[in-house]
Amino acid sequence: MPVAQVADAAGSSPQAEAEAAPAPQAPVLTKTAPDADAPAAPVAGAVPAPPAVAPAQAAQTAAFASAGMPGGDQGNAAGAGGGGWYGGPDAPPPYGGAPGGAGDGAGMGPVAPWGAPTPPPQRKRAGGLVAAVLAAALVAGGVGGGIGYWAADKAGSDGSTTVSSSGDPKTESRTPGSVADIASKALPSVVTIEAQSNNGEGGTGTGFVYDRQGHILTNNHVVASAADGGKLSATFSDGKQYDAEVVGRAQGYDVAVIKLKNPSGAKLNPLPLGDSEKAAVGDATVAIGAPFGLSGTVTTGIVSAKKRPVASSDGGGGGQASYMSALQTDASINPGNSGGPLLNAQGAVIGINSAIQSAGNGGGFGGQGQSGSIGLGFAIPINQAKNVADQLIRNRTPIYPVISATVNMKDAGTGAKIAANGANGTPAVTPGGPADKAGLKPGDVITKLDDTKIDSGPTLISEIWSHQPGDKVTVTYTRDGKQSTTEITLGERKGDN
Repeated sequence: MPVAQVADAAGSSPQAEAEAAPAPQAPVLTKTAPDADAPAAPVAGAVPAPPAVAPAQAAQTAAFASAGMPGGDQGNAAGAGGGGWYGGPDAPPPYGGAPGGAGDGAGMGPVAPWGAPTPPPQRKRAGGLVAAVLAAALVAGGVGGGIGYWAADKAGSDGSTTVSSSGDPKTESRTPGSVADIASKALPSVVTIEAQSNNGEGGTGTGFVYDRQGHILTNNHVVASAADGGKLSATFSDGKQYDAEVVGRAQGYDVAVIKLKNPSGAKLNPLPLGDSEKAAVGDATVAIGAPFGLSGTVTTGIVSAKKRPVASSDGGGGGQASYMSALQTDASINPGNSGGPLLNAQGAVIGINSAIQSAGNGGGFGGQGQSGSIGLGFAIPINQAKNVADQLIRNRTPIYPVISATVNMKDAGTGAKIAANGANGTPAVTPGGPADKAGLKPGDVITKLDDTKIDSGPTLISEIWSHQPGDKVTVTYTRDGKQSTTEITLGERKGDN
């Protein structure tokens, strides 16, 4: 499937390398931080080479202005010190309720079309008519008496005659598994992040509590402006604000971890982490964030697609792109939702909201040209995000799986073609690297990685980065019109540079 991309203000590059490289040539999705000016992350797995102009058909997207995302661990249902209400013996059923019964029209007889003439009544015998009139009079007398008594009883009162509804026990109890129940449990663990650089530029995004030590997950593009001596703060749903600092950032994954400087008094209840691999198309989703600065906003939708290859930029220009094999959702997410959690029907995090496709021209963070949600949002799967977050907490440095080959980024639809040359005149296939050991050569076109179809350089990178260094993958490629397969053991690259 084609890579989903939004307006790449930084410009695209024609080639990409399997380790790190400049922004991709293909058009890129914009992140949702309205003011984030963070550079997009480099490529790891296929490294983009010299920049090139993005294709004309590339879609443009609005920038995300939110924060926070944990890396994803296969099947970690509890999260780091996470809350205990997901996956337990009393786990709530998905919200939505059982299907209803008959429709509103059940039992109704035929009705004459609106405007049709009324047929004349049939003649009846006098006896029947007298009996009918008598019965009607008796009924009317009973009703009239009742109305007269009620009016007399109220005649001397100046009180209101409005009718009060008896409470709905199901609504008032907020049925376990309902959206209201999920939101009430998750909101205290979601924070609004404000990032400001030394020159006063910055923006607002979202993040959520990752562990009881005060670590908060968010997007790199949410906090990048404050990473070098700027100001960073996190505000909880109870209004309490705490100063924070950046622990580590991964531009390529668009993941960052921040930590409260003095978490004393903060209610650090980690959100439970789900298993993004088990999410299915059609599953219910709940997104929480601060779209356009409106903290604590809750929206709902479904998982619209899985493994959607996405290359995204911050829309501000002059940065590298980030790549993800994303969860797509139609839950309404806008600039400011970036870094916020995408929850499943049990209230567990399955993704980190990071980018949106926009129908407008985008235009970067802030300004009048920024577009909002059109129902095409993309989240970093939590299994991948948790791995990245744990790396950043341990080492403050991200680790990327690579094949050590430079691929074209401007070609789409036919596969990821290994370039003739690498960046700055280096070999396109690094001697002794994973691709070289597997027998790949310049000019080879990679069309499949395991069971996933590869139609472009960004798609290849997105898929490679969903793995770990040391993983073995099967690559299908064509050379001189002949298709072949080979096995590659992924290498690693540390850091974004």
